[in-house]
Amino acid sequence: MSDWNPALYARFEDERTRPAAELLAQVPLAAPGLAYDLGCGPGNSTALIAARFPEAEVIGLDTSPAMLERARERLPGLSFALADAATWQPERAPDLIYANAVLQWLPDHPVLLPRLFGLLAPGGVLAVQMPDNLAEPSHRLMRMVAETGPWAAAIGDPAVAGRLGRMLEPAGYYDLLAPHAAEVNVWRTAYHHRMADASAIVEWVRATGLRPFLDPLTPDEEAGFLTAYTAAIAEGYPPRRDGRRLLAFPRVFIVARRAG
Repeated sequence: MSDWNPALYARFEDERTRPAAELLAQVPLAAPGLAYDLGCGPGNSTALIAARFPEAEVIGLDTSPAMLERARERLPGLSFALADAATWQPERAPDLIYANAVLQWLPDHPVLLPRLFGLLAPGGVLAVQMPDNLAEPSHRLMRMVAETGPWAAAIGDPAVAGRLGRMLEPAGYYDLLAPHAAEVNVWRTAYHHRMADASAIVEWVRATGLRPFLDPLTPDEEAGFLTAYTAAIAEGYPPRRDGRRLLAFPRVFIVARRAG
């Protein structure tokens, strides 16, 4: 995929940071020595970790040079590095591995999550939050539009572009980690974000889930796709009584602590 667009991502930063803060609030650590923020993006989640644990060494990792550049500008006192969570190996065992809205992009969760958990120091915590919205209208409609227009051949299989089948049910993550953990906390929350109109919903997903659908398209194909998708979103998210649209956004949270 093309590199991420930090400016587009930041348009809904408050809404994106809320689940990051709620994940961090459940981390049962007093004073970690070393914390990694996987998929740190523009540094909004890294800033939360540094504020809660001011004495910790906090390192942000991401695959996007543009996001890392923005994170360094925002938090010049912290360390950031280019790394892929799928293959990353820390130089020493961390006390906290924090992954907010990143692991949903990666396959093979039955291998990935136990591997990350196994990298922790004794007593360390793996904290994960992932969007669980592939069954929501926002994502069902992007797959529908992808397979019904002149751009269908360029996009290919909408299920592949839409990452269907990668995530487990919440109980599946519990079963993955519970046999190896001192404690596991798993929950699912659906946020309902108030959006100005259908175009605002499209702008939200354009920064994230829509990217694999748009990346293969020519400028004309992209414009056509976005017109068709916006019309579908307008139908899928009817206006509420105040004229706004509500974007339902379920997310899965996992906090697992390794035995000390």
